[in-house]
Amino acid sequence: MTTNSNSITAIDLRSDTVTKPTPAMRQAMFEAEVGDDVYGEDPTVNRLEAMVAELLGKEAALYVSSGTQGNLVAVLAHCGRGDEIVLGDKAHIFRSEQAGAAALGGISFHTVPNQPDGTLDLAQAAQAIRPDNEHFPITTLLCLENTQNSCGGRALPVAYMDAAGDLAHEHGIKLHVDGARLWNAAVALNTSPKRLLQNADTVSVCLSKGLSAPVGSVVAGSAEFIRKARRMRKVAGGGMRQAGMIAAAGVVAVSEMIERLADDHANAKVLAQGLSALDGIEVNADEIETNIVYFDLMRDDITPAQLSNALKERGVLLNPSGGTRMRAVTHHPLTEADMHTALDAFKDALANAAQTANGKAYVYG
Repeated sequence: MTTNSNSITAIDLRSDTVTKPTPAMRQAMFEAEVGDDVYGEDPTVNRLEAMVAELLGKEAALYVSSGTQGNLVAVLAHCGRGDEIVLGDKAHIFRSEQAGAAALGGISFHTVPNQPDGTLDLAQAAQAIRPDNEHFPITTLLCLENTQNSCGGRALPVAYMDAAGDLAHEHGIKLHVDGARLWNAAVALNTSPKRLLQNADTVSVCLSKGLSAPVGSVVAGSAEFIRKARRMRKVAGGGMRQAGMIAAAGVVAVSEMIERLADDHANAKVLAQGLSALDGIEVNADEIETNIVYFDLMRDDITPAQLSNALKERGVLLNPSGGTRMRAVTHHPLTEADMHTALDAFKDALANAAQTANGKAYVYG
């Protein structure tokens, strides 16, 4: 839950970025041993990086301020100016990071359509990899997103991840994974993050979404890659000093908060099943794999923006996503009871919309 501007406790389904640090995180932050991370002397940051590298099966890791910065420094470390990366047309790197790789690194994007399950057709991805020709940019990198946010939080399975890595390596390029919610994918697939990334070269994982840390992501890969990524972090303004104060929460996040993501996935399924029973809402509850629920509002008497406002008045926060589409994201500390409360708010808001259509006054904020 969260508190809105009117100091009313709300069920906040806008994103898992709204999670708050747990009491254990706050205590760890208070007690954190710190040093200067740019000098490599912050023991808490060093501990976090070592823990995450081990969890992901990589040689080394780098603490960064955000997932966007993590993807940016990874791409900059992999690619030179004029190089090209192949990625999905619904990828966060392509759609939601201000084309940072292009703006700061002179790197171009070659998009391939994401399939409904979040994957790329690997045959299409292979065709997007440029041949050695002086007329073309050099393809350096293949990027995947797991889970794939815009496709409904779909978890890309191990066999597919292995095949994507094989494809990249057969063509002499690297595979980078935007793993902002990779922890969710691993839990949903009942596998380890290490196994899921076995054939990937690099990854960026988030600590401040479902794992509830207040800030931060971690990039992982080979020791040589991390050496380059550290340089890119510096040029992007990401060098932090006594960062152990926030890294301490990340240590708690990866130690205590991963397995409980299954609760978020179960709550998302409850929400989706309830929404599917409401008139004018279209959602396939069988496709909900993790903590993200996309649905379509197919009614003439209320728009997504109006429904969002009506829900806010009833203590539920949720944003439109464009057109008829809306998104709800479950996270700590929301419960199954919160899902039923949210569904009651949906029912009431939609009933009021129907009454308005029949001539009864109702004002949407």
